[in-house]
Amino acid sequence: MNGSRIVALGHYQPGRVLTNEDLAGMVDTNDAWITSRVGIRTRHIAGDDEPVDELAAYAGAKALAAAGLTPGAVDMVLVATSTAVDRSPNTAARVAARLGMPSPAVLDVNVVCAGFTHALALADATVRAGSARQALVIGADKMSAVTDWTDRSSCVLVGDGAGAAVVEATAPGEEPGIGPVLWGSNPAMGNAVRIEGTPARFAQEGQTVYRWATTQLPAIARQVCERAGLTPEDLAGVVLHQANLRIVEPVVRRLGAVNAVIAKDVVDSGNTSAASIPLAFSKLVERGELSSGDPVLLFGFGGNLSYGGQVVRCP
Repeated sequence: MNGSRIVALGHYQPGRVLTNEDLAGMVDTNDAWITSRVGIRTRHIAGDDEPVDELAAYAGAKALAAAGLTPGAVDMVLVATSTAVDRSPNTAARVAARLGMPSPAVLDVNVVCAGFTHALALADATVRAGSARQALVIGADKMSAVTDWTDRSSCVLVGDGAGAAVVEATAPGEEPGIGPVLWGSNPAMGNAVRIEGTPARFAQEGQTVYRWATTQLPAIARQVCERAGLTPEDLAGVVLHQANLRIVEPVVRRLGAVNAVIAKDVVDSGNTSAASIPLAFSKLVERGELSSGDPVLLFGFGGNLSYGGQVVRCP
């Protein structure tokens, strides 16, 4: 089997920016309350005429352009999302249609906030097995569409956006750029994060998620590094799911990634669920905060109390 690598990234966010001051006019909250509890200052919100597949397609198109590829070169599209409105056509098929792709395999992956790292692992395995040569992997969510905007405990968290990665096979003998995945879940606690009901609404047990994330995830993230043959000190970057700054900071501190650039896009983008990791990763690369070949830990966690991560080499 050959390995695979990420060759390009892209991201997209809607134009409308919702500030903490804006939220203070909608629910009983204020900037100090929000920043002290979750560290978020702004988030981007899609309009009613901006479906999640449109967000995904914009991010995908940017990644393809960065890779110098035409849409026809891609033989697999995987979209991680938990906010698709329709069951069929799935989001990946709609993205492929928007981008003018002739005949890719199209799969949606719903692992909520851990969706992108799961989709990336599936793309890596598929390319390694020789069933695809080049894959477009996208994390996209329109969390604003499943949010109760009268609930101050949840509406302050969410944002909309998409991030994408182009994955391709490495040459025989070339070092793989995507490390082994470590993934799993805690199904007994799965109801701690939910998007359910009619209409579907996002809800969570915040303290339960906080305790689970800050106590259990650092050790799991260290195991991800071990599978890649690295220590946390070797990492040049850490991109966790951007759930809440009060989760990201202690998890990274307990991980011990003392030399790494830490993604904190949650401050400006809010919790964008499956989009958060590729969105934050793409921004770090675009700003030049990471260099080609740098080892970067990607680690998602959240809905289903699922988790998944791998160390990748920066494109």
